[in-house]
Amino acid sequence: MSRIIEERIARLASAAPPGVLSGGLKGVEKESLRVGRDGNLSGQPHPIALGSALTNRFITTDFSEALLEFVTPAYANTWETLRVLCEIHQFTYERIGDELLWTTSMPCLMSDDSGIPLAQYGSSNVGRMKTVYRNGLGYRYGRKMQAIAGVHFNYSLPGAFWPVYQDLEESSQDEDDFRSQSYFSMVRNFRRLGWLALYLFGASPALCKSFFGTDDSIMPSFDKDTFYQPFGTSLRMSDLGYSNKAQAHINISLNSVDDYISDLSCAICTPNTAFTKIGIDADGERRQLNVNQLQIENEYYSPIRPKRVAMSGERPTVALRRGGVEYVEVRSLDLNVFDPVGINQNAMRFMEAFLIYCLLQDSPEFDDALWQENAVNHSGTATEGRDPEFRLIDRGTERPLTAWATEIMRDVRAIAEIIDRGEGGNDYVQAVDAQSELIKNPEATPSARVLEELRQTKTAFYHVAMASARGHKEYFFEIEPLGGKRLRVYEDEARNSIRRQQEIEKSDEISFEEYLANYYSQDGCP
Repeated sequence: MSRIIEERIARLASAAPPGVLSGGLKGVEKESLRVGRDGNLSGQPHPIALGSALTNRFITTDFSEALLEFVTPAYANTWETLRVLCEIHQFTYERIGDELLWTTSMPCLMSDDSGIPLAQYGSSNVGRMKTVYRNGLGYRYGRKMQAIAGVHFNYSLPGAFWPVYQDLEESSQDEDDFRSQSYFSMVRNFRRLGWLALYLFGASPALCKSFFGTDDSIMPSFDKDTFYQPFGTSLRMSDLGYSNKAQAHINISLNSVDDYISDLSCAICTPNTAFTKIGIDADGERRQLNVNQLQIENEYYSPIRPKRVAMSGERPTVALRRGGVEYVEVRSLDLNVFDPVGINQNAMRFMEAFLIYCLLQDSPEFDDALWQENAVNHSGTATEGRDPEFRLIDRGTERPLTAWATEIMRDVRAIAEIIDRGEGGNDYVQAVDAQSELIKNPEATPSARVLEELRQTKTAFYHVAMASARGHKEYFFEIEPLGGKRLRVYEDEARNSIRRQQEIEKSDEISFEEYLANYYSQDGCP
């Protein structure tokens, strides 16, 4: 262990109450494409039986009408989070007819951008803003990239942790300022060390050629229908996937909450030459919300975001300015094709311990050199992370991924022991140990298992993904049906969400342009 984190872990283990790290809140947002029986992207509207995509708190849509997003509340227990995610899947499968949920992050059978329908949220100002924003993403970056799916892991440390940690750190800061500063330490370290999550949880080493066309110069061909990277972990998170090279010139500081807010607000106010050429209104279509570097805060791509729950209509930067960081959202996890809901408890438990590690570890402020190192490590792990010869850069020095990962794992395991002490049992240590085995045995990683499935079946990625999609649907129809009070929770939410959307639409009293002006004026943008 480094001296700083060793001391912090030792103080938490000896001087803090046993449950100091227990009870942190875990939530999941899981995206899945709806596809037809043949694997083609669904052209059907969001099913009315699932409620309103604008207001249903469990089931919404992301970029496309066909890209479902399942949202769990945040629970202290990973089993509760997983249980609700499972129930949402059951409820959905029973209401999408013969359609399937695509179980891999990378899409397959897709036409051009015009065949990817934008998500629709009704006629209200807020609903229209969400759709126009997505239209802008399509014009700016292409719709195919926006159809890539993933898992987002939301996490906040237990409330009881903060006064204990602040006391151990002998900090006299305001409580909110100390919490935000600590979360930003976590965010910086996750940006620096997030390659580990790509290695452990990446599950997209291959994809259908239809995603790019058939230009074989893009990457190696597994067969006539499949591109792949032999040592790849997450093509979703590579430069070919959801890593946005178009935003490389946007510098958003992670050194403090104030700098972060200032830089995001500046990007939302600063015109972009290429986006100006797209225009705002053309041919009777609202193409984008504005011509600036970012339309809104959420357009800024990042594998982790510091967040606070916003009030109705409140901009994310305003929410952060109001109360500081409340939780983080990790966005770099692929759908695990081997898990029916795309993630499991071991993954959540490891991510919790790893995020605490990122908070406790020494967290230097970022300069240009560190940003560049991060980019190289991230993209390299995504495309060749399982290569035994692959090396990362650690503050100017090359080192093997396996050696650095093993060092991190020792610290994360010590944190898992503290969590288990408060929770009872050894679930967290077992979760860390399971991931540690993947460092020793790269062939057991999800990405390697996907490639092995292709080799064993001697079929294209499409056929493996289709078999998985059919198998997962069968799984949810074979387990105990959702019923009683649990079923009514989702039925009531679907029904009430439609009513809430209608009420929002009836309550609008200003024009769309006035609504946008009011929204942007919250944080200084004209």
